Order: sequence, then C-alpha cells, then structure tokens
Amino acid sequence: MWNEKKKAVTFSYDDGVTQDKRLTELFNYYRVKCTFNLNSGLQSYASSWDNNGLTIHRMNTLELPELYNGHEIAVHCLTHANLIECDVDTIYNEVYMDKQNLERIFGRSMNGMAYPFGTYNDAIAEVLKRCGIQYSRTVESSKNFAIPQDLLRLKPTCHHDDTDVMTLIDDFLNLESEAPQLFYIWGHSYEFDINNNWNRMEKILDKLAGKEEIFYGTNAQTLLY
Repeated sequence: MWNEKKKAVTFSYDDGVTQDKRLTELFNYYRVKCTFNLNSGLQSYASSWDNNGLTIHRMNTLELPELYNGHEIAVHCLTHANLIECDVDTIYNEVYMDKQNLERIFGRSMNGMAYPFGTYNDAIAEVLKRCGIQYSRTVESSKNFAIPQDLLRLKPTCHHDDTDVMTLIDDFLNLESEAPQLFYIWGHSYEFDINNNWNRMEKILDKLAGKEEIFYGTNAQTLLY
C-alpha cells in the first residue's frame, strides 16, 4: 500500500477549463498528482460561461492528452447534467458515454468520477456500478483523513478555499497513526482567477509537497490500493 507509506495526498479538479494549464504546471513542479474530471460532450473552447465577471472556457479536446500527462482522467458526465433531475436511462447515457469518449481520447480505461454539482442518490450510485465506475467524489467535506469506506459517495477532506485548510494540513502532517491517512483536496481551477488567490494553492503545495513520508498519487492510486 502506497509504497509502504502511511500517509497519502491527492487532488481532484473539475470541468477541463483553461486554468488547468496553470494548475498542472504547479502540480508538476511540486511533483504531486491530480485527478481531472472532464465533460467530453462539452470539451471545447467554445463551451464557456460567465462567473463573477470572468468568462470561463473549457479546453479543446486535442490539447488534453499532453496537458494531463502523468495525471488521472475521470468521468464528470457527458454534459455536466444534474443527475438527480434525470431519469435512469439519461443518467446511464451521461456516465457511460462520457466514460467511453474519455477512454477513446486518452487511450486508457477510466474507473473514477466526480458528481456534477455534487448531487447524487442511491439510484445514481447503482447506475455508476453498471457503468464500471468504482469511485465518485461528492462536494461534502469530511474534515478528516480516514480512508473513505463508501467510494461511490466519496467525501473529500476539504475544498482548497475551506477556511480550515491550513489547520487541517498541519494536523495531517503532525498526526501519528498506525492507520492509513489520506488528505484529499478538490476544487475548480477557475476559482483561483475569480478569487485572485493562486498564491493560496502555492501555499498549500509548499506545506504538503516534498515529504518523504507521504505518497502523492491520483484518486485511483490512493483509493483503489
């Protein structure tokens, strides 16, 4: 498990937006791993929306394999649909077609997902099983480092903008436990532009990265060990 290390760190970022270019540069510089959750039916620069005065663009498909090389790609549904508003057949189409498209684009199998809008229920989780999805991230913070037991209702430790994130990192680094411990951070890279706080991620990485006792892996590498 985790190269015989008791602690692991992983990241999860959604939507395949242009700000991921800067984020992957940071992750690669600090030698940490991330899982990027993409919507293959929307993956084009022409797919954009406005948020607090910022126009956010998704990236064109052709540039994705090189950009995300060394990281994990996971399902985020074909059109970023709110799954609790969909019938079962539509949920299956959203998940399965996104999975198939991403596997074709990246040339490897996909077994992870993040719920669009963080919405889910038991019926949705059952559809994910039919599609071969082994884990799926919610947006509910656990505020702890225990290994999640229900991987289809996966709660990350916290969002990168959580007011407690720096304290949680200190607690994680100082924790001595025989049980495996995981620090899981999620978000959207465009939030750093909206909030003008890219330095926040640099501070997070300065604290968490480069520790001999920590395994730095993708979601699948840390959760499916």
